[in-house]
Amino acid sequence: MNDPDKNKPASGKGTIGVIMLDTRFPRFVGDIANQDTWPFDVLFHKVSGADAQSVVCATSDQDLQPFIDAGLALQQKGVVGITTSCGFLALLQSEIASHLSVPFLASSLVQLPWVQASLPVGKQVGILTITASALTPAHLLAAGIANDVPVQGCETGEEFTAAILNDAAVMDRGVCERDNVNAAVELKERFPDLGAIVLECTNMAPYANAIHRATGLPVYSIYTLIRWFQSGLAPRQFPN
Repeated sequence: MNDPDKNKPASGKGTIGVIMLDTRFPRFVGDIANQDTWPFDVLFHKVSGADAQSVVCATSDQDLQPFIDAGLALQQKGVVGITTSCGFLALLQSEIASHLSVPFLASSLVQLPWVQASLPVGKQVGILTITASALTPAHLLAAGIANDVPVQGCETGEEFTAAILNDAAVMDRGVCERDNVNAAVELKERFPDLGAIVLECTNMAPYANAIHRATGLPVYSIYTLIRWFQSGLAPRQFPN
């Protein structure tokens, strides 16, 4: 694990900015806020007071301005694109994007329509989320997703959801992985025509491989989205 508050200085072009929630829970490798997750530079900007509980379980509109200010601050530092550390910020996609001059992707959920387009006829993509009850039609609409998409939450697990929403200082990675795998297996059992899974939560990416092994399905996350995003913003130079 490492500290997202300690940014590495950008060493070249292609740096991605991340608008961060104000949290303390551990960030395992694979998590969006662990620098070791990424093969390129990432800069973080924390929105003070925006904890996971208030964003995921919000009952009213988010206060936009702190998130806009965070995006503008990252933009000023020279990042080529910006994302966020919470899939539920899909609600703010259009509003934040309208204030930026660099590309912006608010949530892992925006890739779901692309994943659906890749699947064989008769197969559908589903969403694994930190808590299904909080993922509303408004979130789906903002990400360009139909309301009838299969959704499964991790809230019945032992640790993952509770630890993140309660901002626990300590998390058991093995138990969190089991929570995610069990939820993914349940999703597949509920929807036999499931062809792929999109992980809503940016803290789920460390468990993507375990989910893939348990279900046999393609698994997409904030990691796959931002790898794609950055590869277009800073294309690889191939040898002549």
